[in-house]
Amino acid sequence: MKVLLFFGLVAFALADVTRFEGDKVLRLKPVLNEHVKVIRELANSVQLDFWTPENAEQVTVGMSVDIRVPAQYLDMVFTVLQQSGMQLEVFIDDVQEAVDRQIENKGSPRAHSYTKYNTWSDIESWMNSMATANSDMISKEVIGNTYEGRPMVVLKIGKKSGSTKPAIFMDCGFHAREWISHAFCQWFVNEAVTAYGSDSQMTSLLDQMDVFVLPVFNVDGYVFTHTNNRMWRKTRSRNAGSSCLGTDPNRNFNAGWCTTGASTNPCSETYCGTTPESEIESKNLADFIRKNKSIIKAYITIHSYSQMLLFPYSYTYELAADHDELMAVAKGASSALRSLYGTVYTSGPGAPTIYPAAGGSDDWAYDLGVKYSYTFELRDEGQYGFLLPESQIKPTCEETMLAVKYIAAHVQKNLY
Repeated sequence: MKVLLFFGLVAFALADVTRFEGDKVLRLKPVLNEHVKVIRELANSVQLDFWTPENAEQVTVGMSVDIRVPAQYLDMVFTVLQQSGMQLEVFIDDVQEAVDRQIENKGSPRAHSYTKYNTWSDIESWMNSMATANSDMISKEVIGNTYEGRPMVVLKIGKKSGSTKPAIFMDCGFHAREWISHAFCQWFVNEAVTAYGSDSQMTSLLDQMDVFVLPVFNVDGYVFTHTNNRMWRKTRSRNAGSSCLGTDPNRNFNAGWCTTGASTNPCSETYCGTTPESEIESKNLADFIRKNKSIIKAYITIHSYSQMLLFPYSYTYELAADHDELMAVAKGASSALRSLYGTVYTSGPGAPTIYPAAGGSDDWAYDLGVKYSYTFELRDEGQYGFLLPESQIKPTCEETMLAVKYIAAHVQKNLY
């Protein structure tokens, strides 16, 4: 009886895992207003997963549009697109195969691996170990719990001193499926500690400043991508009056909240929530930054994909007061990144560079008074999208470190 019960539970768990056999990721190139209309009408009639931009309303003439089309809708979608004359290309032929290939079977390393996509439990254990083993450099603070009760842990990195130091805040993993983002924060923490004492720039930075790192912002969503649905993006909160779960946390901040590039529909991937900071994760982060507003001089948030380095604003086309300086720093950081592997990034304010989107944490931080506010969209440009193979973690993190160090050096020299 116990054996039957066990296998019954296993079968139930497996039945709840979303599979993507036969799904394809298409890149569309709308060059006419009619093409934009076709894409929006398709989105209203079938369940499309927008990879970039993040919803149909953000589609404009001339942009590249990446969508995941479930297998059961492919014939209809191909027919409609071909009739429209729109240019299309198949970027991922079978999404499930890409999901399976993303994780390379190297066995389970004894030590924490910085070239694997680690689970939340692995990351949580790693944070505890790092703080214990490097108590002179790392302290740990739980800034609150997620909707499902998991801790949101910030690591404070810097040489301990008797006085309060200026700081940089960096977070990863706003959107659950952007796994390369979570990998970078782990890489950064390890690199910072390892390089201290041998790398003059990192040593100077950590002597004079602290770096707050939140390795996983959307913990509940990240867990869900490992256990149930690799393509999950939002948080996991329950929405009153709807069977659809979760909010897009990067539409949930008080920065032009829900005015553009966001949705009031709880089933949308860009649902903005009921009010700014309605998500407990957003409020925990905002409260921490507000509490430390006097010392936080830069805010860096790591996302994927598109290979872009963005800064305010995304909720308006108006230029930020510090536009010229922010652009110069972004271009310098992008150049530093490109110097390693030749990876090309596009730099600019969010709205004209990628698409308008209200309620983002970077715009909110900037309006709060954090001058150097940047969003990274890491590799790639769509070949793998959110399913970047583990073999690309190392080069992605190595080149991104150069850009982050460039920004940090500028902040360190231009404290305000």
